[in-house]
Amino acid sequence: MPMPPLPDLAGLDLEAIARLAAERRLPPVEQWNPTRSGDSEMRIARDGRWYHQGGPIERPEMVRLFSTILRREPDGSHVLVTPAEKLAIEVEDAPFVAVELKSEGSGEARRLAFRLNTGELLVAGPDHALRFGEESDGPRPLLHVRKGLEALVARPVYYELVELALAEERDPPGLWSDGAFFPLSAA
Repeated sequence: MPMPPLPDLAGLDLEAIARLAAERRLPPVEQWNPTRSGDSEMRIARDGRWYHQGGPIERPEMVRLFSTILRREPDGSHVLVTPAEKLAIEVEDAPFVAVELKSEGSGEARRLAFRLNTGELLVAGPDHALRFGEESDGPRPLLHVRKGLEALVARPVYYELVELALAEERDPPGLWSDGAFFPLSAA
């Protein structure tokens, strides 16, 4: 069964994006606890590229499929899980990357939608919080995806967020999305 084509974020309004995100059905990986386990020989690089046995996975549909069975364990590790088996996967940083942004509205009425490198669409808000940490090489913006999984916000998308926040002249600088306020500075 082929994966459905990815919608064009630029051609959708935020209501359509929110509807598509809500309609997305993911497998109930949190309910699966198979006894068979092992190593997937897979890795997700810091830039969001997926690898198997050292080589890149070239088919975006495969990456999209694997991303739906990704789970974060209580110890912080990541696994690919099905009802039959659980396989460890190395994740260098965050397992997803937010690569595209769409903003509608301003101030408290603003809504921010993101496309992940896997094609998944999310609207930032109470269920998909933005947080901004700091590392030695600069800011580390993250978007909560689901159940402990996060997306690193790509540098160009981060710059768009900063530009939007500075234009609103708030103190502290930050952005509203879907009724939640996200300060740009690390807490």
